[in-house]
Amino acid sequence: MQDVPYSDAPAACVSDRSPARHSPAWSVVDILALYALPFNDLLLRAHQTHRAHFYPNTMQLSTLCSIKTGGCPEDCAYCPQSARYKTGLKADKLMPLDEVLMAARTAKANGATRFCMGAAWRNPKPRQLAPVLEMIRAVKALGLETCATLGMLDGEAAQSLKSADLDYYNHNLDSSPEFYETIISTRTYQDRLDTLKIVRDAGIKVCCGGIVGMGESREDRAGLIAQLANLDPTPESVPINHLVRMPGTPLAEAEPLDLFEFIRTIAITRITMPQAMVRLSAGREQMSEAVQALCFFAGANSIFYGEKLLTTGNPQAEADRALLDKLGIRADAHTSKEGA
Repeated sequence: MQDVPYSDAPAACVSDRSPARHSPAWSVVDILALYALPFNDLLLRAHQTHRAHFYPNTMQLSTLCSIKTGGCPEDCAYCPQSARYKTGLKADKLMPLDEVLMAARTAKANGATRFCMGAAWRNPKPRQLAPVLEMIRAVKALGLETCATLGMLDGEAAQSLKSADLDYYNHNLDSSPEFYETIISTRTYQDRLDTLKIVRDAGIKVCCGGIVGMGESREDRAGLIAQLANLDPTPESVPINHLVRMPGTPLAEAEPLDLFEFIRTIAITRITMPQAMVRLSAGREQMSEAVQALCFFAGANSIFYGEKLLTTGNPQAEADRALLDKLGIRADAHTSKEGA
C-alpha cells in the first residue's frame, strides 16, 4: 500500500477507506506514515474524517462501574487489581444489585447514556455470571445502553449475555502482538482475539481498544492500531487509554508518553476507523483541558464520565460538563451521521 500523504480534499473524500466494515487492510507501514505527518496536517485530516461520519460538536458519555474489584489472578503489568501485586487495593465481593442500580441512576441523571460494568475475573463462571445478567437487565430497563467487561468468554457465556440484551462487550487488545508478551503472560493475544470472535458470533457489539504509554515504541502503537482497524468488522467502540502509573504495579515507573504522541494516536485511530466511537478513556485526569480539547478535535467523541474509572481517578462530572460547555460540545447519544 502506498504512503499516506496529507490531502486538502474535502471531508467526504478524506476518509478514503470508508465504510469501515469493508475497508482494505491498514499495514503498520501505512500507520507509521500517518504518525510521520506534520502534527497540524494529521489533526486536520482526522477532523475532516470525523466530520464526514459524525456530528462534530457532540459527545457520547459513558460511566464505568467496577462491580467486582480486585483479586484478579492475571498478571497484567499495568493493573492494580491483580492479586500478584501489592497495590493496597482491597479485593471486594460482587456489588449488590441495588447498589449497581443506584450508580446507574446517578450516571443517567448526570447525562451518561451508556453504563459499563466491569468485574476483575479471568473468565466468569456460570454462578458468577448469573447475578451480572440480572444487573444488565435492570440497567437496561432504566433506558441506558449496557456494556460489560468480565474477562474471557466462551460461547455459552456470550449467549447468556446476549439473552440478557447486553449491547456492548469490552475486551481490549491492550497492545501490539509483539509488545504484548512483555506486559502479560497469563493469557495470550490469541485468547483475546478468540473472545472477540465469540462476542461477535453471539451478536453483541464490540468495544475494543488498548493502552499506550507502557514503554512501547511508536511501531508498537502502530501495530495495535493496525490490529484494531483490521478486525472484521472493526469495533463499534474503541477506547484509547493513557497509562495511569499505579504504585505497586510493574509499570509504576514507566516513562510517561509525550502527550502530542498520545493526541497523534487518537487522530490515527479516527482516520483508520472512521465509523467507530473513539473513546478518550483512562488517563484523562492527568490531561489538561487543552490536551483533551485537541483529542476531541482529533476525533475522540466519547468519554468515560464520573468520579472513577474502575480503580483510577477520572475527572468529576461537573468539571467535564464545564469543559464541554467551554468547547460548545453537547452530550448526545446519537453522534453518528449514519442513517441520518
